[in-house]
Amino acid sequence: MGKRIIDVTDDLYDYILDSSFRDHPRLAALRAETKTISWSGMQISRDQGQFMGFLANLIGARGYLEIGTYTGYSALAMALAAPELELTCLDVSEEWTAVGRRHWREAGVAERIDLRLAPALESLAALEEEGRAGSFDICFIDADKENQAAYYECALRLLRPGGLVAADNVLWDGAVIDPADQSESTTAIRAFNAALKEDRRVDLSMLPIGDGLTLARKR
Repeated sequence: MGKRIIDVTDDLYDYILDSSFRDHPRLAALRAETKTISWSGMQISRDQGQFMGFLANLIGARGYLEIGTYTGYSALAMALAAPELELTCLDVSEEWTAVGRRHWREAGVAERIDLRLAPALESLAALEEEGRAGSFDICFIDADKENQAAYYECALRLLRPGGLVAADNVLWDGAVIDPADQSESTTAIRAFNAALKEDRRVDLSMLPIGDGLTLARKR
């Protein structure tokens, strides 16, 4: 079987960004600040943020749920890309999300973002109790990998039919194919990927963008 994905060198990746990425000053400022923070690698890539915003507009999304917000880059990218989008963002860190809050305010999108600070499974249960099941168009999962399967099940209940789950880090820097890596996070991602392949409740596509992004459309 022939290779279906070309090798993306640093120079080629720069070309991709130069040819297609449309930056925003506030996104650039948030990227720069996040680089100075510990765990800065948790921020999604520029092209992934733009791609997700493209998807939101493509499906006419009005409700976006984010599980794992960090310093708020993905939320900001979505809010800027889709001006009608209402965002619900879940995280546990006051320190990291405070960075995002400030940039959201400066970008003029803060009033559209409902940030909830609590363990994600608690916040997801609260959303269901509030009658939000079936009300979201997109759910982005980018939190601890050990609970990824549980987040996915909650997301399916909260999404409308035709809604989209976007699960991040499904390639885990290549560790998913390294048999020597039996860490808890890696084994959880492998199990998650295997389970989604057999889940007939969704249509499925895994993309080699960023650290691997799986899209699952709720049937």
